Amino acid sequence: MKTVILCGGEGTRLRELTEVLPKPMVEIGEKPILWHIMSGYAAHGFSEFVLCLGYKGQVIKRYFLEYQSAGRDLEVTLGRESDVRFLGPAHAENWRIILADTGAKSLTATRLRKVWPYLGNETFALTYGDGVSDIDLTAALEFHRREGRLATITGVRPPGRFGEIENDGHKVTSFWEKPATSGGLINGGFFFIEPDFKRYLPGEGEDEMLEFGALRRCVADGQLSVYPHEGFWQCMDTLRDWQYLEDLWAKGRAPWTIK
Repeated sequence: MKTVILCGGEGTRLRELTEVLPKPMVEIGEKPILWHIMSGYAAHGFSEFVLCLGYKGQVIKRYFLEYQSAGRDLEVTLGRESDVRFLGPAHAENWRIILADTGAKSLTATRLRKVWPYLGNETFALTYGDGVSDIDLTAALEFHRREGRLATITGVRPPGRFGEIENDGHKVTSFWEKPATSGGLINGGFFFIEPDFKRYLPGEGEDEMLEFGALRRCVADGQLSVYPHEGFWQCMDTLRDWQYLEDLWAKGRAPWTIK
């Protein structure tokens, strides 16, 4: 099964870090968040990826083209019969990756339509290139198949961004640091999708957000399931989000890491 990762946005709310990098290449613990996301999928057996590139997509291409040489010793033979040989143990990542240029400014549904020829006539996973979670992807896929709809979205509860104080007059009665909100579920960004979902995508020459077009048409047909996830989930929209994830990693408390 292939996993499509949307990697093309500009990450404008994280401009401090995305001025020179696409957001999926912003590092957590010296590894791009894209690597963390892919590792999570690979831990559940999903090791074929289609990356929808856009803004500074060449940075992502270069990262994977140089992946072997950056992490291993080399033996280089110069001259007419030049050659490069990798020494030592191979990388643990046994991944197959398609890096597809889907346009510098394309919206998410358009990016998905552009890589559709790479997906084949089978179920595939879809996610964004800026969020990590400890979601059980195997269980989510089983849920998707059991429900039998064209698409399944993961619903999560957004983490609170600010501490919450409860008070009686000037007396503090309760203090919670970064509580989870008590509202409903939001789009957590981990999908499973069937081939017939294609009919909801925009046509050639149209540009559309997945969330405001295709998914709403899918909902209107009663073809979207929600898999509720009550565990860890965090997107990386802002510098504060990045600092939070970096801090978890530095302290050895990254819940999205599968040992």
